[in-house]
Amino acid sequence: MRTNDEQHQPATPTPSHDAPLSTPEPSHASLAFRGVFGGAMMGMANLVPGISGGTMLLAAGIYPRFVSAVAEVTTLKLRVRSILLLVCVALAAGLTIVLLAAPTKHLVVNHRWVMYSLFIGLTLGGLPLVHRLVKPMNASAWTGAIIAFALMAAMAFIKPAGAGASSTMIMLFFGGVAGASAMILPGVSGAYLLLLLGQYVPILDAISQAKAGLLGSGDQPRDLALFFGAMRSIIPVGIGVVIGIAGVSNLLRVLLDRFPKPTLGVLIGLLLGAVVGLWPFAEFVRPGEGFVFKGQALSAEQIDALAVEDYPVRLRAPSTAEAFGGLALIGVGFGVTLLVDRLGRAKPSRR
Repeated sequence: MRTNDEQHQPATPTPSHDAPLSTPEPSHASLAFRGVFGGAMMGMANLVPGISGGTMLLAAGIYPRFVSAVAEVTTLKLRVRSILLLVCVALAAGLTIVLLAAPTKHLVVNHRWVMYSLFIGLTLGGLPLVHRLVKPMNASAWTGAIIAFALMAAMAFIKPAGAGASSTMIMLFFGGVAGASAMILPGVSGAYLLLLLGQYVPILDAISQAKAGLLGSGDQPRDLALFFGAMRSIIPVGIGVVIGIAGVSNLLRVLLDRFPKPTLGVLIGLLLGAVVGLWPFAEFVRPGEGFVFKGQALSAEQIDALAVEDYPVRLRAPSTAEAFGGLALIGVGFGVTLLVDRLGRAKPSRR
């Protein structure tokens, strides 16, 4: 026999293996701290070839909240927490790019193994953070992780097509969507996707023409006709960027809410796969005549004027000192990410 009190007790819900995530909300100070760190790493990533800014946000442990914040703002659901996170990320990324562009470029060109080893560590340091969100891993999470890792590994060995595709307004629009998607998706480079679509050179040319037409170039005065002509290419790209950011962020928010296990599994695969193309030990090799740069075959004189960082890269084996130094830097990057996670972790609530 059940007593009256027992009969009125609510049934205990059965936990779902794919239930939406419910993590304690961090304080505003903790959210701002992680946002600044993630934004700074995002800015650094944009200065280092082959590294995605989304990967750094994922490693900083703010990626799900960043996606949710973008989705809320793009649907005009304005919350203080969302605006605070986006402002911290944007300001930190912008200041990092402005202040560290020159030294970062110098380090990447002259000490590639140092920078890439550090970023491998920073990237891998995000694994415990994402695993904490998804654990325990089930079959759907493992499947998503394996598929995403395989795709990232394949992309690391695909050679971009350059400027072979036609640059219609439709293709420019999809180029903008692809570039914006790469801003949201970790492990994916926007410039790389534009190269694969054949829109990298046309978009850069359009931006250069718009700048020259509006501000003038050298002894050439302003040419508004040139500016408006370039805007015919820039406008569809801009529309694609806006739609890409809003669409991908809202789609990811829905997937994280409804299918958290496989979605977070995919993010783990992207995080691991991003490391595949980051072999630290490489050297710049001077190309021969006929080298194709931004869709144009260069003459010997043009190659002489080419910057060293634009040379093709050849992988090599590390020396003993570089191998141990690289492992040490990977450990440093890994430890920095874990330290930031511990300092910025929200205190568990009684609930």
